[in-house]
Amino acid sequence: MTTDVLIAYASKHGSTEQVARRIAEVLRTHGLTTKVDQAAAVRELDSFRAVVLGGSIYMGRWHRDANSFLQRHAAALDEIPFAVFALGPGKNTEHDFEESRHQLDHALAKEPELAPRAVTVFGGKIDPEHLRFPFNRMHAIDIRDWPTIHAWAAELPGVLGLDREAVSA
Repeated sequence: MTTDVLIAYASKHGSTEQVARRIAEVLRTHGLTTKVDQAAAVRELDSFRAVVLGGSIYMGRWHRDANSFLQRHAAALDEIPFAVFALGPGKNTEHDFEESRHQLDHALAKEPELAPRAVTVFGGKIDPEHLRFPFNRMHAIDIRDWPTIHAWAAELPGVLGLDREAVSA
């Protein structure tokens, strides 16, 4: 059985997983079937019509499981539509978002033959209770913009060629 969209995520503390699950919810409201899974656990893409890959950016690098996913599935991703998101900045400034986007673009450039149909960066979340010293002394923040995440996810069916007309055809 074919599932419309795989939403694969690479997350250290669960924040990116939460975003992946919200994206899946939005896609289901558009009549699409979804599967949400850890990027490291995905072995094949044959049973999916499209993929959304999300990963967090830590210390200037996109999560290694997201990078590995791209490398491992490069041939399949060349054949099916996919989109990419990252949770990046811990500060809600234009400069911090630009830096996170630069870091994501740098990671994607390692697989230059791949062409995601949509790429974006959302604000991140820092929960010091889950971090080691000295980071556990940081202030807790959550700048994930849920309306923006919802709007991006709502555009994905069209961007990925899976809008209702395409699904029913």
